[in-house]
Amino acid sequence: MSDYLFYPGCSMESSAKAYYDSLMEIAEPLGIHLKEIEDWNCCGATEYVGINLIPAYSLIARNLALAAKMKNGTQTLVAPCSACYLNLAKADYYMAERPALGEKVNQALEAGGLRYTPGSLDIRHILDVIINDIGLEALRAKVVKPLKGLRVAPYLGCMVPRPDYYHRWSDAEHPIELVEVLKTIGAEVIDFPRATTCCGGHMTQIGPETAYELIRRLISSAEKYKADIMVTVCPMCQMNIDAYQSETNRHFGTNYHMPIVFFTQLIGLALGFPPEKLGFGTEITSTKAALARIGVEIPEPVEEGAPRRKKEEGLPMPPRLLKNIKGKPRNAEEAEQ
Repeated sequence: MSDYLFYPGCSMESSAKAYYDSLMEIAEPLGIHLKEIEDWNCCGATEYVGINLIPAYSLIARNLALAAKMKNGTQTLVAPCSACYLNLAKADYYMAERPALGEKVNQALEAGGLRYTPGSLDIRHILDVIINDIGLEALRAKVVKPLKGLRVAPYLGCMVPRPDYYHRWSDAEHPIELVEVLKTIGAEVIDFPRATTCCGGHMTQIGPETAYELIRRLISSAEKYKADIMVTVCPMCQMNIDAYQSETNRHFGTNYHMPIVFFTQLIGLALGFPPEKLGFGTEITSTKAALARIGVEIPEPVEEGAPRRKKEEGLPMPPRLLKNIKGKPRNAEEAEQ
């Protein structure tokens, strides 16, 4: 069993809970022990660095400082979320490259009794750990139910392979890591030319028409190459393509029904875990038809109780996503949609 420090990130508690659940299921059989950072905070996602540099990097570096205090024999910090991984790696890299920035960040951290020395941690994505520490042969040896017959579009997204500060990936534009993992568990991996194309990120909140076009391009490409399902490593990518697929259909008059799941969920199926343990059935665009091709039956979603009116708060989100995250719609109008 190999020990790793673990930064889960905010989405693992909400929209990407299936990612968290499936990762926790497969970790032990793969020999991965994840020790969660105590008192971690949000990394600021994608916008904060563009708004106020020092507070943004201080917010990120606080997590690095907390992790460094917990090292105790391991200095590898693992993040499954692409935005979290990129932010943590970026803060570590730029604090070293720009000493003046690093000193200002540490001055901010000192208010909380913390300090971070850049380079103290190896910051890695969970996909990197699985393929380079565990290894494809060890993964293959654990497979009891190969996903033969499932045509998969491997969607890595734009944030994991670039910028590649520490040269962890095979190629910035066409990395093979996710492809190799999916082949190892028996899936039929399609040639997906948009594997590292952006899903739009938070453009769904800022410029919906732009976001819908980016989502449409991804889904139409997956359909063109006859994929049954799309697979990602990024909570933002999964949420955008799953939750905003119906909005994209309304905008373009299309009728896409392309499910998108996390790669850890498919690993879990190949390792023999039941789908309900891996978060299947909680997605918005159902995986039922796709996974029926390999003899996997997805549990029916549980019906929720009567809606309860709640205070309007936060960014606008599709009603079905809010129901998926919180268990109930925000208000009566959303319950009717």
